[in-house]
Amino acid sequence: MKNYKYYLPMFAVMVGMAACNSAAMPEKKVADTNGRQYTFAKVVQRPLAGSIRLPGVLAAFQKVSIYPRINGFVKSILVDRGTKVKKGQVLLVLEAPEVAQQYYAAQSKYIQAAAMFASSKDNYERTLATSETPGTISAHDLELSKARMLADSALMNSEQANFRAQEVNRSYLTVTAPFDGVITERNIHPGALVGPDTKVDDKPMLMLEQEDQLRLVLQIPEMYSAQLMKQSVVNFEVNAIPGQQFQGNISRQAGTLNEKYRSEAVEIDVQNAAHVLKSGMYTEVSLPLNGSARALVVPSTAIVMSTEKKYVIVIKDHHTKWIDIEEGNHHNDSTEVFGSLEANDQVIANATDEIKEGANIP
Repeated sequence: MKNYKYYLPMFAVMVGMAACNSAAMPEKKVADTNGRQYTFAKVVQRPLAGSIRLPGVLAAFQKVSIYPRINGFVKSILVDRGTKVKKGQVLLVLEAPEVAQQYYAAQSKYIQAAAMFASSKDNYERTLATSETPGTISAHDLELSKARMLADSALMNSEQANFRAQEVNRSYLTVTAPFDGVITERNIHPGALVGPDTKVDDKPMLMLEQEDQLRLVLQIPEMYSAQLMKQSVVNFEVNAIPGQQFQGNISRQAGTLNEKYRSEAVEIDVQNAAHVLKSGMYTEVSLPLNGSARALVVPSTAIVMSTEKKYVIVIKDHHTKWIDIEEGNHHNDSTEVFGSLEANDQVIANATDEIKEGANIP
């Protein structure tokens, strides 16, 4: 097998179609006055459903570069390249004394504010209870007591929010796995000073990839993008594992065309529990197509390709007429065509560019 890059233009796509009905077959033969033999065939309206073969590439279903949220020194690294990890598993631990000190300072302020609020709340409740006896507590003193309690409550809430923020910062010193996967890169060692923007030779500290499920990414040429069978099973082969076939399901379509290559990105979910397949492998995919319901089918030999255009030669009132066409799907000796044709039009099945437009046909 040849290696392909999935992002290359798809103009040389290999197509293998399985027709749902028989192809347009030549009907009769005639000869002109010069003894030249012509074979005629009728244009048939029928989609050619089947499949095309396209190059693709496997990618990890999830892939993430791992950086710490705060600056610190690497205290310990608990994984290495090839380590399988579970979601929430500790990958590395940082140390940053200033973060710990800020945490303890915030904790102390919160405890102090909570104690002040508890005291002012108790004082207000006692004052309120005493004021029920007429003449014991003035209304002004009661309002002052309540205002002090509310102020201490607001201060306590503020210190609590700051304490929780420092608690979160402290938790960032422990870096954990966001999902199940395999560490595919490790570019850091204990003692290094790292932070949110840390890169080693333009690489992340750690790279985590999910490999038990993969994405097979294809670029579908524009002319086939409307013919995909959604949720259908797709067979593919891997260049690195010859002789073995794999399967996946069409899961996602981009819904828009790449302006440069005029193709649509399609993703196929591939289960990889045995880890036989690897991210980055090139594939050849057999992709099922519905065919176009508006397609007209002619024998492949009826299509004439010149340096300027593609056309078929239609017989109208015993004279030839060139009709420009665009090709669609192929199957054996039949081809879908699109142009100013109608079903049951008669075309020359053995057409060549030597047959001139307007020529008389008996």
